[in-house]
Amino acid sequence: MKTEFTVEVTLSPAFHDVDVMEIVWHGHYVKYFEIARCALLQSFDYDYPQMRASGYAWPIVDLRSKYVRPARYGQPLTVRATLVEWENRLKIDYQVLDAGTGEVLTRASTIQVAVDLASGEMCFASPPVLFERLGKTP
Repeated sequence: MKTEFTVEVTLSPAFHDVDVMEIVWHGHYVKYFEIARCALLQSFDYDYPQMRASGYAWPIVDLRSKYVRPARYGQPLTVRATLVEWENRLKIDYQVLDAGTGEVLTRASTIQVAVDLASGEMCFASPPVLFERLGKTP
């Protein structure tokens, strides 16, 4: 799925990301998602420093991943992040692809909710600043 809110980053797993079989350890995929998520948030100027400056934190409250095929040491990967929901929460879908063949290796999603930094309270709708950054009407 491609939308106006999609970015792709390219990376290759480092030696310290793999197990003894030279397969990327499952926990390191979260780091790859974070790299792509930050690039996505930067694309509409609402990365973590801008979130904090606007008075909101956006903790991840749910992470799901499906490992389809293994990624290996040094394999060129494309990590795609797509913003699919923003009205009440941020839902971002991810795909980890073999950069050469386009074969899907992993699918994942994260959900983040807005938390007002002043009160510590979770917001049940995304704050207006997010809509402004996305160029959308609430």
